[in-house]
Amino acid sequence: MELLVHGVGGATPQEVLDDPRTVRVTGDNTAGIHRRADDAGAERQPGRHGGEPVPEAYCWGGLTSGNGARALWLLLLPFMVVNLAHWMRPSATGSRTLIRLYGLLIRLVALSLTVLLTAAACEVALDLVAWQCAGSTDCARSRTWLGFLSPEQGGWWSQPGRRLALAALIPAALTGLLWWLSHHTWSAYESAPPPVHEPLREGDPGAAQQPALRLPGFWYGRRLVARLRAAHTAAGFLTVAAALSAAATRYDRKPGGGRWLDLFGWCLEVSMVLAGLFVVWVVSSRGRTESVPDDRLDRAVVRFLPGTALGLLALAAVHAAWSRPGWRSGGLLPGDETFGVIALGQGALVLAAAWVGHRLHRTDPDSRSALHGVRGAAVAVFACALGGVMSGGVAQRVADWLDGPGTPGMNDGYISGPPTVLSWHAAVIPPLLAVLVVIAAYFAGQTWRVRRERIEAVRASHPGEPEDTARTRRIAGVTATARLTDCAPWFLGATAVVTLLLGGVAVAGAWSTGEVPGRAADGSPGVVEAIATTSQALGSWLMGLGFLLFLAGGRRAYRDAAVRRTIGILWDVGTFWPRAAHPFAPPCYAERAVPDLTWRMETWTRATGGRIVLSGHSQGSVLAAAAVWQLSPHTRRRVALLTYGSPLERLYGRWFPAYFGPGPLHALHHEIDCWRNLWRETDPIGGPVLLPGPACADDPPAPDVDRGPLKDPLAYGRTPEHPLPAPILGHFEYQADPVFAEERAALLDRLPDVPRPRAAGAAPAG
Repeated sequence: MELLVHGVGGATPQEVLDDPRTVRVTGDNTAGIHRRADDAGAERQPGRHGGEPVPEAYCWGGLTSGNGARALWLLLLPFMVVNLAHWMRPSATGSRTLIRLYGLLIRLVALSLTVLLTAAACEVALDLVAWQCAGSTDCARSRTWLGFLSPEQGGWWSQPGRRLALAALIPAALTGLLWWLSHHTWSAYESAPPPVHEPLREGDPGAAQQPALRLPGFWYGRRLVARLRAAHTAAGFLTVAAALSAAATRYDRKPGGGRWLDLFGWCLEVSMVLAGLFVVWVVSSRGRTESVPDDRLDRAVVRFLPGTALGLLALAAVHAAWSRPGWRSGGLLPGDETFGVIALGQGALVLAAAWVGHRLHRTDPDSRSALHGVRGAAVAVFACALGGVMSGGVAQRVADWLDGPGTPGMNDGYISGPPTVLSWHAAVIPPLLAVLVVIAAYFAGQTWRVRRERIEAVRASHPGEPEDTARTRRIAGVTATARLTDCAPWFLGATAVVTLLLGGVAVAGAWSTGEVPGRAADGSPGVVEAIATTSQALGSWLMGLGFLLFLAGGRRAYRDAAVRRTIGILWDVGTFWPRAAHPFAPPCYAERAVPDLTWRMETWTRATGGRIVLSGHSQGSVLAAAAVWQLSPHTRRRVALLTYGSPLERLYGRWFPAYFGPGPLHALHHEIDCWRNLWRETDPIGGPVLLPGPACADDPPAPDVDRGPLKDPLAYGRTPEHPLPAPILGHFEYQADPVFAEERAALLDRLPDVPRPRAAGAAPAG
């Protein structure tokens, strides 16, 4: 049998099997195994195919890009990115303490993102709307839907605390929605149990030298996700409660404030601090358990922690809504320094993660790994920057909408605007973009230089054929552009450094200006102040534009299948890994796909005694490799692996060396009988796996597992076989190359015919 696994972007069974008539053998509409209609009962007619493998297609596109609503998961992009940072730790042996410390730091960064985005929702709902606009006569008058909150009306809701308690429903509902979405998606996509067998476990001798993806619990992280979901949900509720309590307790501690209300506020704040410390302990105390599929749930944590935080939020709402006739709102809501504290904490955690990553890299250096141990920290900076842009963009645009004729933060409109640190974040965005343009221009120049060099190589590759200058340049350009993938580490590294430095400047500048929101250079010489003010205004619009682009992309995906497919590709790459750092990240499709493939290969080989060529393209090759690791040793001897357009080494090996680095890939090559990898120079995603040794275990010595670079295009000019110009295939249509069928047949011929185990009621070998 040939089990085909498609790659990024999804594909229909008809496209994978190249036949309009297909049937589903097993599975559902989300992910399933399909065959051609004529091959549905192939096991009962073993001689019908003349020794050719029966093709099957595993179609898993429904796990990632099944409907337009899933495109709105773009709003969870910061959570997905920080989850990727968790898996980017360097490969290291004998450094368990550093490995655990690295995971702890990334989980704390993830927790800070939950607090940041919840605080942004509080900033919009509580500060800008309920505190500033509803408390301003002019602003409330211009927004008629806020009239019942205005002090002019003198209604029950006109007191600041009651307005805040009402507005707190919005961030609280957002937190509840994230909890529900995380729970629902795990139940739907990530609860598939792995097959029952006895692979090597973490505690067994020599387990430290074995690939982590072999462990039976790797693709079943129910216990950790449940703990993290409870902790992050509680953190969201506590953030809303703290925003409510900060304003009320500050008023109560002024002369004339209520004594008993002040005492209640102290007790409430102490309780919230204790609950917050318990949340940090829950996040810090346990990482992933991969030695066994862990079905246990820490019910005391999962049920008690979110409920306790929600109860504290309810008490904070009652405390804030208590009657205080003399209370008036004005200026910024107390607690606006929270964003600066969060940014400072994120910077410290990221720097600590970079130090730990560097230490881990030194224990097991890998020259091919991206950014030499600090890639996880760089990606974490990117996640924090995305969170900052989203939170600042929402706050800036809502403030601009509410402020009528004024400019938020310039004291010329209805409201004071967002906190100072968000205005400073806006001010540093234009210089950050200017630096990114310079870096992009440098890499564009490098690509142009490589293109010129490749032109001569393309000309030399077709001696005796007429020269077509335009075609030569196009082939050279595609090849040069494909190499941009290898520049991504340095682009990301430079971006992370500049972002971290400018973020520090923003926090320092915000704290230096104190209570003057928005004026980035107030009191400076005229030219400096003009530049800073212009930068702030431009950055404010850019932050808002960035957030609106997220919304527009999700909205367009409802109506445009091409956009929906593109967004699906983003999830194919970004959500391969389980949710080990952030429970609100988009769901991991591999926790469904890998068990699906493993179950199919295990049950089919037991029933038939047959052999399998597992054929994976692009991201499908990563799923195929992960499934092979999960097979029992007996089944693994019946499986040959054919990968093409594969990012196993080029992307996953460089960015996730602890799981796909040289050591794990060598172990996979040693454990599987036959493996062949096809690649092209024009492919921007796939590449060689760089494994020396024979393609099959019993073959004579061979250069390596790779065969390539394959010729692309298949013909330079017009030939009898290609009378029309052959297309440049790049990452797709590897099956169109005659080498594909040749290598598939060779793998099946060389795969050992292992006797099948005795099983009651088993079908005859086909």
